[in-house]
Amino acid sequence: MSRTLAAITFFLGVFLFISLPVSAQTRHTISGIIRDASTSETLIGATVTNVGNEQISATSNTYGFYSLSLTEGKHALRISYVGYQDTLIDLLVNEDMGVNIALSPGRTLDEVRVTFGSPKEQLKTPIMGLNTLNMKDVETLPIIFGEKDLLKTIQLLPGVLSAGEGSAGFYVRGGSSDQNLIVLDEATVYNASHLFGFFSTFNSDAIKDVSLYKGGMPAKYGGRLASVVDINMLDGNKQATRVKGGLGLIASRLSIEGPLKKDKGSFIVSGRRTYADLFLKVSKDSSINNSSLYFYDLNLKGNYQFNDRNIVYLSGYFGKDVLGYAGTFGFDWGNATATLRWNHVYGPRFFSNTSLIYSNFNYNVEVYDEKANFTIASLIKNFKLKQDFQFFVNPQHEINFGAVALKQKIVPATLHAPESSQISSLPIESRHGADLSIYASHHWKASPKFNLHYGLRFNTFLSLGPGTFSSYDSDGDITSTRVLPSGGLAEAYFNLEPRFSASFMMNPQNSLKLSFNRNTQSLHQLSNSTSALPTDVWVMSSPNIKPQTANQGAFGYYRVFGRDRYEFSSEVYYKRMYHQIDFKNGAEIQANPNVEADLIYGTGRAYGLELYLKKKEGLLQGWLSYTLSKSERQFTQINEGAWFPAPQDRTHNLNLIGMYHLSARVGLSASFVFGTGRAVTFPSGKYYIGDQPIWYYSERNGYRMPAYHRLDLGLTLHSKPRKKFQSSWNFGIYNVYNHKNAYIIDFRENEDNPQKTEAYQVALFGIVPSITWNFNF
Repeated sequence: MSRTLAAITFFLGVFLFISLPVSAQTRHTISGIIRDASTSETLIGATVTNVGNEQISATSNTYGFYSLSLTEGKHALRISYVGYQDTLIDLLVNEDMGVNIALSPGRTLDEVRVTFGSPKEQLKTPIMGLNTLNMKDVETLPIIFGEKDLLKTIQLLPGVLSAGEGSAGFYVRGGSSDQNLIVLDEATVYNASHLFGFFSTFNSDAIKDVSLYKGGMPAKYGGRLASVVDINMLDGNKQATRVKGGLGLIASRLSIEGPLKKDKGSFIVSGRRTYADLFLKVSKDSSINNSSLYFYDLNLKGNYQFNDRNIVYLSGYFGKDVLGYAGTFGFDWGNATATLRWNHVYGPRFFSNTSLIYSNFNYNVEVYDEKANFTIASLIKNFKLKQDFQFFVNPQHEINFGAVALKQKIVPATLHAPESSQISSLPIESRHGADLSIYASHHWKASPKFNLHYGLRFNTFLSLGPGTFSSYDSDGDITSTRVLPSGGLAEAYFNLEPRFSASFMMNPQNSLKLSFNRNTQSLHQLSNSTSALPTDVWVMSSPNIKPQTANQGAFGYYRVFGRDRYEFSSEVYYKRMYHQIDFKNGAEIQANPNVEADLIYGTGRAYGLELYLKKKEGLLQGWLSYTLSKSERQFTQINEGAWFPAPQDRTHNLNLIGMYHLSARVGLSASFVFGTGRAVTFPSGKYYIGDQPIWYYSERNGYRMPAYHRLDLGLTLHSKPRKKFQSSWNFGIYNVYNHKNAYIIDFRENEDNPQKTEAYQVALFGIVPSITWNFNF
C-alpha cells in the first residue's frame, strides 16, 4: 500500500513539474461556454483556434466549457463545430476574459457530416479507438421495426460486433458484453435493452451525443475491460418550447423541451412506448387478450444557470418491460437512474464537476398457479459520489483529476413462495461492496506534431458484509466459512491502472498513434446465453472471485484526404485478459446460493486489425468498416487446457453504410453487413442410457454458425419547410433479400429413423418493412 501511494505521489509530482508555464511572455486566459444559438444547447467538442501567428487551439468539454491561454495583444479566433457555421471573433487580450460563444447551425447539405469533430483535430488527438456519433445519422439509417437505435448504430463501427440477430447487445475487441461500461449522464445502465435486446433503452430523441472508447480510455473511466459508451442527454431548449415525436408500427415517441427561464434554465421530457399489447386486445382468445407485451422509457432533465460560475443539472431515466401471459406468468424488468450535477468555474482555467448518481436495475418473474405459485426477484443498485476537476495550465498542458466513491448492493435471484405452494422458498444472501478510485491524467501538446495523453487510476474494491462467505476447493466443496457483520471486510483488492496515448503528425494529412491501457473490473455477469439477458446473474468480486484485468496495446495510422472530405484509419491491437470467468460442466447459475463453487477461472487474449474509411461531406456520405480479429480463452478445466475460441470470436466483420441526398427533402440510406458465424459448441455424437439419447460434447466452441449477412434500405421524405412545423416519413426494409440468418441451430432425432440425427435451424427474421412519421414543432 505504501508503494502504491508513493507511485501516485510521484506521478502527480511529474504532472506539476512538466506543466509549469515555460514562457516568460505575459499571458491571459479567455474562457466560457459554447452553445447552439437557436436552442442554447451546449456543444461538446467545438474547437476554438487562434488563427494568428500562435497556432493553438482548445476544445469544449462535456459541458461546453473551453479555456484558451493567449499572449497579450490582438488575436483572431475561429470557432468551429461540424454542422454549424464557423464564427470569427477579434479580441484585444489584456486581461483574463469570459467569452461565451453562440454558433448558428449550418443548413446546407455540404455542412452535414457523419460525425462531429474537425478532421485535423481528429488527427492530432492522442486518444485512440474513439468514435463519436451524431444523432442525425442514427435517424437516417434503416433498422429493424423502424425504431432508430443508438446501440445498433454502434454495432456498425469497426471493432464492434453484434451479440445476435436484432440484438442491442454488442462485443468490443474480443470482450464479453458485460465488459462494456454504458453510462447515461454518468449513471451506469446495467441492462441496456428492451424486449430481450431487440431495442436499446436509449430514446434517440433525448440524446445529444455519444462517445465510444475502444482503447486508450482516459483515466477518468474505470470499472470495465472492453469499452466505454458515454451518452449525454440533451439539456433542453432555453429559447422556446418545442415538441417533437414520431409514430411507428411498433412504438411512438414524444418529447417536449423548453425554457424554465429564458437563457437561464431549460427542461426536456421525452417518452416512448410500444403498443403491441393493444393488438392483443382485439383477439377473441382470452388467453391472448389478457396478456401483456410492452415496454416504455422516460427521460427527464432540467438545468439552471445561477450565474457565470454555477450551473446545476438534474436528469433521470426510467424504463420498464412488461410481459405476461393470461394470468399464469408475468415477467418485468427495468432500469432507473438519477444524476444531480453541479458545474462550478473556480477561475478561467479551473473547472469542476460534482455528481451524485443513483442506478438501479431489477427484474421480477411471477408464476401464478394454485399449487406451485412463486416469485423470483433480483436487483442491483448503487450510489455514487463523483468529483472531477479540469485544470487548463496553459495552451500546452491540461490536467484532469478526481475521485469516485461507489456503494453497491446486489440481491441475487431469490425465490419466494407462499406456504400453500408446493415449491419451497430459496432465499439467497445479498452482497455488498464499495469501490473507491482516484485518478489523474495529463494532456501535453509537446509540439505542433507531438501530443501525449497519459494518466493513472488507482482503484480499491472492498467486499463487505453482512453475509456468509465460504471458500471452496477444486471440487466445489466448502473448506471454510466466515460470517461477517454489516460493514465487515471480506476481501480488499488494490489495482493500479496506467493509461498512455500518443500521436505524431507526420504532415498535415497523416498521423501515427500509439496507446497502452490497463483496466480492472470488479462486477461480473454470469451468462450461458449468446447475449446478455435480463435474468443473467451479476456477482461482485469476493474472496473467491478476483477482479478481471486486461492490458491492451494498440498502434494506428490516420489520414485525411480529398480536401478533408475523407478520413481513413487503421488500428491494430493486442489485448491480454486475466481472471476470466466460466462455468464447470453442468453448472446451474440461477437460484444457486453457492454459485461461486461452480465457477472456474482462466485467461483470455484478443487481437485484430480495424480499417475505417468514411466520407463526411457532400450528397453521398457514409463509411466502410472492416475488422479482422481473434478472441480466445484458456481454462485448465476446458479442452484439456488448450486455447479455444470465445463465443464472441468472429474472424471477419464488414459494414458498408451509405446515405445519399437526392434533394433537400429526399434521402436514401443503405447498410450491408457481413460477418463470420459465431463460435458454438455442437454435439460430436450421442449415446443411449436405456431409451434416452444423451448428446456427447467434445471441444468447447469447436464449430461455427453459418456466416451472417443482410442488406437494409431506407427512404426519408421531408415535408415542405414551414416556419413552425416540420415532419418527415421514414420508410425502411430490413433484410431486403429475405436471407434467413441462423439464430439457433439444434439437433434432433429423425422422425422416420430415430438412429439418424439431423440438424435444424431457427431464424428470427426474414424481410421486415417499417414506416415511421416524425414531427417537430
